[in-house]
Amino acid sequence: MSNKFSEKDLKSLAEQLSNPSGEDGIKVAQMMNEGNIEMTKAAIKALQLKFGQTVLELGPGNADHLKIILDQAEYLNYFGVDISETMKAEAERINAKYIELRTAFFTLYDGTHLPFKDKTFDAALTVNTIYFWEKPLELLQEIYRVIKPGGRCAIAFGQKDFMEKLPFVQYGFQLYGDEEIKALVGHTGFSIEEIQHLKDETITKTGEKVERKFAVAVLVK
Repeated sequence: MSNKFSEKDLKSLAEQLSNPSGEDGIKVAQMMNEGNIEMTKAAIKALQLKFGQTVLELGPGNADHLKIILDQAEYLNYFGVDISETMKAEAERINAKYIELRTAFFTLYDGTHLPFKDKTFDAALTVNTIYFWEKPLELLQEIYRVIKPGGRCAIAFGQKDFMEKLPFVQYGFQLYGDEEIKALVGHTGFSIEEIQHLKDETITKTGEKVERKFAVAVLVK
């Protein structure tokens, strides 16, 4: 752990990771998008997207990775939901061409209730957001509700034993390992197809190069 960051700095960083806002939020979001890209790619791959499917992403940030999703199959439709007005605006700016083509849509939500009808989506993904879910079970049940029977959900997260070494996670993060994920999913209608255990090299939000242990929980309705 670097000692160049004060408690105030770490709290501020944790807040921006949870709900990016303003100019600092835009910078943090781009850093997150670049730093999390291998996790994002792994979650996308786990969805096994097919022609004409409709995809939901929770907490896409600036969604600078949207092209990767849309390149998985022809005629995909994408919906991104976020709690951050800053991120919604930034995602819409970056992905203006996809919005114009009516391939992508972005909307705000309250972090728990999804503004969609039952059985709307073929697949859902979320990367590095589960730590911030205020009502994890309620939100996961909402994801279950809006996914079609047979649909898939990929949840990518840093493993607890890796994350707990990062200095900022003491400020508002709920950490997960395999057992915590299994316990959470066990209260829903989802079944766990697999929990993939993966690694990548990344620069932490405090500037240190590390090998990150992460997982992708692949759920099926």
